Amino acid sequence: MPKELMDEYQPLLIKDIKDTKHIKFPNRSLLLAVCAACIGGTFQNGYNISVINAPTAYVQDFVNQTWKERYQTDISEEALTLLWSAIVSIFTIGGFIGATIGGTLSVKLGRKGTLLANNVTALTAALLMGLSYPTGLFELLIIGRLFTGLNAGIGICVQPLYLGEIAPTALRGAMGMGTSIFITLGILTGQVAGLKEILGKEEHWPLLLSTTCIPAFLQLLILPWFPESPRYLLIDRGDDEGCKKALKELHGPDCDREWEDIEKERNNLMGFQAKKPWELLGDRSVRWQLLTILLLNCAQQLNGINAIYFYASYLFKQTGIPADKIPYVTVGTGACECITALTCGMLIEHLGRKVLITGGYTLMSICCILFTLTLTFQDASPVIPYLSMVCVFAFILSFGLGPGGVTNILTTELFTQNSRPAAYMIAGSVNWLSLFLIGLVFPFIVLGLQQYCFLVFLVICCLMVTYISLVIPETKNKTFLEIQNEFNNTMTRRTDGAGTTVLAASI
Repeated sequence: MPKELMDEYQPLLIKDIKDTKHIKFPNRSLLLAVCAACIGGTFQNGYNISVINAPTAYVQDFVNQTWKERYQTDISEEALTLLWSAIVSIFTIGGFIGATIGGTLSVKLGRKGTLLANNVTALTAALLMGLSYPTGLFELLIIGRLFTGLNAGIGICVQPLYLGEIAPTALRGAMGMGTSIFITLGILTGQVAGLKEILGKEEHWPLLLSTTCIPAFLQLLILPWFPESPRYLLIDRGDDEGCKKALKELHGPDCDREWEDIEKERNNLMGFQAKKPWELLGDRSVRWQLLTILLLNCAQQLNGINAIYFYASYLFKQTGIPADKIPYVTVGTGACECITALTCGMLIEHLGRKVLITGGYTLMSICCILFTLTLTFQDASPVIPYLSMVCVFAFILSFGLGPGGVTNILTTELFTQNSRPAAYMIAGSVNWLSLFLIGLVFPFIVLGLQQYCFLVFLVICCLMVTYISLVIPETKNKTFLEIQNEFNNTMTRRTDGAGTTVLAASI
């Protein structure tokens, strides 16, 4: 390049080098803020999903005993099954309700304020479930589980918002993985707490269900020491000084770049208010982003992960593991998923979101094929049940590596500040409805297709690989505005390209 041109472009070259986003280790305050948000957020979700499994027989005995004391007769098997199903499944209904109000609360109370207020639902649930046995009211279990679901729905909606907005751009993926890491840690903790050596004995089940108050108390003690989301303070509240103070506390003194990014986004959104879900649904400028999060959240529940857990206990019995030892093996599956989430957190800023989620769905597709084959030829050899167990762990690893961790991060990254709460309300509602649907329909799928049910999940995983490869851009190390512009430009080029092809063909 001639010297004149070098001199002319030198400022641009220097700027490009300076603007390169390096991955650095997060500030200690940022890490602690992530932990404080997650312990009362998605940790609660995971804990309440798994903790209900251990005392199943004891709770059913309690319901039967209470019914007999009231009506002087044993409860029918159908009525007992119905009541137990209500205790378990009302968690999903509470989650759906929580998801529909979480975004609105995050705008009114702030991200941090909503997380703190959400602990009221966890404490109420713990009190109700703890009092169910001494009062002889199994109805309190149903109401308590509704409150735990409400807590989970609000938490899964607001916590990723907070994590995505307090993290610097270069660490947004790694910090956002806190959602997945803590939900798997919650599942593992619930499995461990339910072991007989800890709180898994019959006399301890009310105490076991009441332990949901512990993460709530921890968050109420720790989270107030950390700042509100800087983006929320500047863009939603117009608090410049509060935003700068929060950035310095979370990122350290070198936070000028993040301030510039937030200020640029505020200027871009000047005059716009936070959108309601129905306004977002009617906004054609984000229709592809909206379609993307709808598909991702549907697929997160309908990709076969719930079916794998359904078959896990059966496979453990087939391999000769004694029934009283199966809970310990189940803890192994929880540990496997937790370790995978941690691994994904370490890889996401190096490999990117698109590689991980595409790779995860691809590996899950392969596992679906192998699992179908091993279940079909289960009796052909004593070795086959062990191969099926390998498929179980491989599927869980694949899920944790991609769809389990990256889906929530993409929901944060594909929208700007005024659209993000509404996007989480829509995504969360779809996620909980999909979970309810799979719980309702899956037994009939298994009954009709038996081991071939995994071919249905194979189709879903393959379709997601195709969609992600064609539509979703890589979001690593990009600001929210850069991601929005790239997404819109990519879809515009493809639409224009398709229109040009059709026109050329017609001529």
